[in-house]
Amino acid sequence: MLIEAPYKVGDNVSFKLNSGEEIVARLESEDAKSYTLKKPMVLIAQQQGLGLAPFMFSVSPEGKFVLNSTAVSCLAKTEEQISKQYTEKTTGLAL
Repeated sequence: MLIEAPYKVGDNVSFKLNSGEEIVARLESEDAKSYTLKKPMVLIAQQQGLGLAPFMFSVSPEGKFVLNSTAVSCLAKTEEQISKQYTEKTTGLAL
């Protein structure tokens, strides 16, 4: 039986925060106290379905963001369709 890791560094991952927000980002690193993210985006509901918007508007989206692990209630590898949408939005490459 092949056991697959739920996620790894370099994956697009989804975080559910204690505040209720859901973030999709590229996982750069993690330790016991924090996660370092690249280009985090928040999931938003739109008339056409789910969309992505910048997580923070007052900083460069190109920077790396440190998220305290105490702020996270759940973490998982992002579902394929949302992951493709995230990659298209952050890189400009159509998949």
